[in-house]
Amino acid sequence: MSDTNYQNQFQAGMIDPLNKGLGALTQPLTPQQGGNVRWNLLNEDISLPAAVLYEEKIAHNLKWMQDFVGQYKVRLAPHGKTTMAPKLFARQLDTGAWGITLATAHQTLAAYHHGVRRVIMANQLVGKRNMAIISELLADPSFEFFCLVDSAALADQLGRFFAERKQTLNVLLELGPAGGRTGVRDEAQQQAVLAAIARWDSIALAGVEVYEGVLKEEVDIRRFLQRAVACLQDLSTQGHLARRLTQGPAILTGAGSAWYDVVAEEFGQADIGAALEVVLRPGCYLTHDVGIYRAAQSQIQVRNPVAHSMRSQLQPALQLWAYVQSIPERDKAIIALGKRDAAFDAGLPAPVTRFRPGQDTQPQATPSHWEVTGMMDQHAYLKIAEGDDIQVGDMIAFDISHPCLTFDKWRHLVVVDQRFDVIDIVQTFF
Repeated sequence: MSDTNYQNQFQAGMIDPLNKGLGALTQPLTPQQGGNVRWNLLNEDISLPAAVLYEEKIAHNLKWMQDFVGQYKVRLAPHGKTTMAPKLFARQLDTGAWGITLATAHQTLAAYHHGVRRVIMANQLVGKRNMAIISELLADPSFEFFCLVDSAALADQLGRFFAERKQTLNVLLELGPAGGRTGVRDEAQQQAVLAAIARWDSIALAGVEVYEGVLKEEVDIRRFLQRAVACLQDLSTQGHLARRLTQGPAILTGAGSAWYDVVAEEFGQADIGAALEVVLRPGCYLTHDVGIYRAAQSQIQVRNPVAHSMRSQLQPALQLWAYVQSIPERDKAIIALGKRDAAFDAGLPAPVTRFRPGQDTQPQATPSHWEVTGMMDQHAYLKIAEGDDIQVGDMIAFDISHPCLTFDKWRHLVVVDQRFDVIDIVQTFF
C-alpha cells in the first residue's frame, strides 16, 4: 500500500489507529506525519512493546557504509529484505546507493511502488505470476531489473515467457559452491546455462552473481570470489556479455553483511577489459545488531585496513522496548515481549537499559547478570537476582541479534532522537 493510499484509508476509518506499538491517536496520522505529534517514548506515549530506531545511529551507519564502498570504488545495492521499509530504502538511495537488492517478485513490486527504479533480485525468478509481475514493471522504461539463473531449464522458461511479451530480461549467472545453496557448481552446468541463454533474444546476460555467506572460512570465500572474477572475465572474452554491454556495464555482485569487505577486496580488483560495475549487497549494516553482525563487524575491523582506518564502527540502531509485567519469583521477571516481537534464531534479546516512569529522568544501565533465558509468543523470561531493584511497570530496552527477523514482525517502527522524542514512523511492507 502506498503512503497516499495509507493516508486515504486511515482517514476513511479503514485502518485501526491502534497499530502495534503506536498508542491511541486523537487524529488521523500517516507514517510521514510521525514528527508532527508530540510523542516521547519515556513519557509512555507509545504502546509497548515497540520497535525503536535511533536516528543518530541510522545516519551514522548510512554514511559509514557509503564511505566504505567509496574507498573501493564499488557500488552499493543494500538488501531491502532486511527492513522492507520504503522510507529506509529512500534514505539509502539518497545517500548514494546504486539500487536496492530484493529477494522476491512481491518485494520488488512493493519497492517499485515506493519509487525504487533499479533492483537486483538476488534470487531465481520462477513461476508464471512472478514473471508476470516483473514483466508488468518492465513496461516502465525507467525500471532496471536483474535476476539470477543457474539452470538451463529456468533460462528456457524465462526466455519463452519474455519472448512472448517482446521484452528483454537482464539475468546474472549465479555461481554456487558445493554443498551451498543455489548456483551452478561446475563447468558442465555453466555451459548448459549459457547455451540456453544463447537460444533466446529475450534474455540478456548481464554478469555474474554469488552469495559467499554459505561459506564460513575466509580462504574458501576468497577462492570462491576469485572463481567468480575468472568466470566473468571468460564470459567477456567469449562474447557472452556482448548484448548487455551495448546497454550498460557488466555486473559483478556479491556480499552479504558478514564478508562484504572481502568481497570488496576481491571484486574491486576485477578487470574484464570492458565497462564493469561491482555491486555489494549488505543489508543489515543499516541497523546493525549486538549479535551475529556485531561479531562479524569486529572481525572486519581487525582484518580490513579500510574499515580499521575509518576510526569508527557500525552502531546498533534498533532496540525493542517492553514493560516488566510480573515478578512471580525472586529470581525471575516476566517481560511483555515474545517471539511475536523479536528474532530468536541467532540469540535471545539482551536487556541493556531500563527506565522507571515517574521516577527516573534518563534510562539506566541494567545489571550485567540480567539475562533473557527463554521466550514464548508474548512473554520473555528475565533472570534476575533476589533483591534487584525491579518493579512491575519498569520499561526495559533490549538489543537484538539478526535484524531481518525482527523487522518482519513489525508494521510500524518509531524513530526517536536523542531525547527519545518520536520524529518519524517507518512503515514496513512484508
